[in-house]
Amino acid sequence: MMQDRRQGGFTLIEIMVVVVILGILAALVVPTIMSRPDQAKATVARTDVNAIASALEMYRLDNGFYPSTEQGLDALVKEPSGSPEPRRWNPDGYLPKVPVDPWGHPYQYEVPGTHNTRSFDVYSLGADGRVGGDGINAEIGNWEE
Repeated sequence: MMQDRRQGGFTLIEIMVVVVILGILAALVVPTIMSRPDQAKATVARTDVNAIASALEMYRLDNGFYPSTEQGLDALVKEPSGSPEPRRWNPDGYLPKVPVDPWGHPYQYEVPGTHNTRSFDVYSLGADGRVGGDGINAEIGNWEE
């Protein structure tokens, strides 16, 4: 009795077809992803703003108030000096470090805020690092939904 000893596997043609299909998919998908770096940076900025806003809320829950504009976002990393003096500052801090926005600019912080007059504004100035602007140059802040 003779057994068929063919090995299972892919032929060179089958492998080439798969590589061509992957190449076509990459040619269609990569330009779409690469043409949206500014959209990705804006998404990162919104995520950072939300994380900073959450840390500020935790600070307020511990101390009864937000850090002053002068104390700034550094109050979330190291215990602030000056007024108002925190009552129960968390020794572990509220953020590991104060992030910079995706365009390399510091996030802005005001209390009371211009947009949120009963709490605070935290925001990125956008790609140009200046107040005002449209599109990628517009501010991204905690007042947006």
